[in-house]
Amino acid sequence: MNELEYLILIELDNIKAQAVKVLDVRKLTDIADKMIVVSGTSTRHVTAIAEKLIEQLKKKGFQPNTVEGKESAEWILIDYVDIVVHVMLPETRKLYNLEQLWTATQTARKDEN
Repeated sequence: MNELEYLILIELDNIKAQAVKVLDVRKLTDIADKMIVVSGTSTRHVTAIAEKLIEQLKKKGFQPNTVEGKESAEWILIDYVDIVVHVMLPETRKLYNLEQLWTATQTARKDEN
């Protein structure tokens, strides 16, 4: 676990993000090493999680490359290049099922070898 991942997980815990899941995607994609998927209880909570995470990490010298989805607040993506954080409403998380998608991709790649 690198410093950025550690700080993200600490901050997510501090701001009461729910169902935190860390996915190691290094062998599956070049876009990131890790994806962290978390839930918020409402659009207000999703927004608060994202804003507070960004604010706290900026204080520690980590600036996000991009932030997407703040308008709807159903799914906010925060890209820190090596780590992408997905803050989602539970319904949105269930619909897109990123954990299953990336697990299935990993399983399919193992089967190819």
